Amino acid sequence: MSDPTAPPSRTPRPPRRLRTEDLAGFEGRPATVSGRAKDPVNSPMIRHWCEAMGDRHPAYAGPDPVAPPTMLQAWIMGGLSGHGPRGGRADAYGRLLGLLDRAGYTAVVATDCEQEYPRPLRPGDELTFDSVIETVSPLKSTRLGDGHFVTTRTEIRTAGVLVGTHRFRIFKYAPAGSGPEPGRTVSGSAPVPSRAKAGPGPDPGESRPQRPRPVINRDNAGFWEGVAAGELLIQRCAACAELRFPWLPGCGRCGSPDWTTVRASGAGRVFSYVIMHHPPFPAFDPPYAVGLIELAEGVRMISNLIGAEPDHVRIGTRVELEFLQVDTGLRLPVFRALPDGADA
Repeated sequence: MSDPTAPPSRTPRPPRRLRTEDLAGFEGRPATVSGRAKDPVNSPMIRHWCEAMGDRHPAYAGPDPVAPPTMLQAWIMGGLSGHGPRGGRADAYGRLLGLLDRAGYTAVVATDCEQEYPRPLRPGDELTFDSVIETVSPLKSTRLGDGHFVTTRTEIRTAGVLVGTHRFRIFKYAPAGSGPEPGRTVSGSAPVPSRAKAGPGPDPGESRPQRPRPVINRDNAGFWEGVAAGELLIQRCAACAELRFPWLPGCGRCGSPDWTTVRASGAGRVFSYVIMHHPPFPAFDPPYAVGLIELAEGVRMISNLIGAEPDHVRIGTRVELEFLQVDTGLRLPVFRALPDGADA
């Protein structure tokens, strides 16, 4: 018997297929013009970054430091309040995203970035940046759903000199299960043929959507094989014995491609954490705690914190490893907060 007071269920409207030539018309158009960083490159931010990342390279400290190259994007981000008039956002980028939204590709995920560093950044450098829409892909089908990859290229300068290039790619998509609407067109495109099933997605009988799946590749497959076996494996360089996490194809200390593994004890402490309230995601129940865990072996990893109310989590809280069987196809390492006085 249905509940007359319950709101009517709403089925997501399938997305519409956009013409490739219409999307390609945005390529080469500006995304940002004459943007300006909110602050000059500065030593306090370099210090905070290095402390958070555990990077003790001497070039980033002392009387004449340089900024870690991977801070490049951090200097030009607008923060929670945005850039305002300093950002230089061009109309073309907003119109492209609006077109994708109206066609039903409303979800977004950042997929990857590529950076180049012509010269180091130093405290006092005042940065400007310009971005261009480099490519908009044809319709692609992924496990997340159907959508389009949008790539922007940002050139960053100080006093007119190029100091960095940042290529950033997002995927604007309709979640799996709401594939292109049969028979519907946009801008004169060909009708999308009907299909019996819209594609992979959560089982309609499940009470909630699945959690996102990890991207498993040849560089990290051994880690996930360990998780499946109930082991948290850390890479150890076969040449210099440096431990590293997350898994990488080579040693950041000596460059050796050879490695073995060490089984983590599971003991650790909360090095840092955030309490997630927004944005909401159907597979999670906010608020929940996400911790940067410093393991007893010295490496750090990000995972969910369980066993304590989010507002009771503190830096330094002792934790122990558990393996959570999220569903039939996904097992994840998580960390349980221990009560005060307990040994991890």
